[in-house]
Amino acid sequence: MRRLQAMLCLALPALALAGCGAAGTTAISAFSGAKREVAQTIADFQSDSSSAEEKKVCANDLAAGLVSRLGGKGGCEEAIKRQLNQTDDLEVAIESVDVAASGKTATATVRSIHEGKTRASGLSFVKEGGKWRIAGA
Repeated sequence: MRRLQAMLCLALPALALAGCGAAGTTAISAFSGAKREVAQTIADFQSDSSSAEEKKVCANDLAAGLVSRLGGKGGCEEAIKRQLNQTDDLEVAIESVDVAASGKTATATVRSIHEGKTRASGLSFVKEGGKWRIAGA
């Protein structure tokens, strides 16, 4: 559980502002097909998190397995709330999106700049119920 929380500490701030216009940001419109759907998941997460909608984040944006590892619905909402309280002054760019040949999993590379430090993070996605959801980092 601690490893998962540490992962969220690194990944969620990057995602929280993924829709903001950082230099070098790849716009969702630059992607097509499944890659665009994955990029849209990042944008949806950004919208839900910027509105402090941790319930929507856990219900709509995160994979069921990740929600479960965070302690279910209540644990997930609390973890997201804590992380969102720590995300200020952050710039993010979606660097790339890759979808597996099976069409069931994907990865995205997101570059974040926080307090002058640049960091690349890999995010994993899984398709559940016809929608891409964040599975981890």
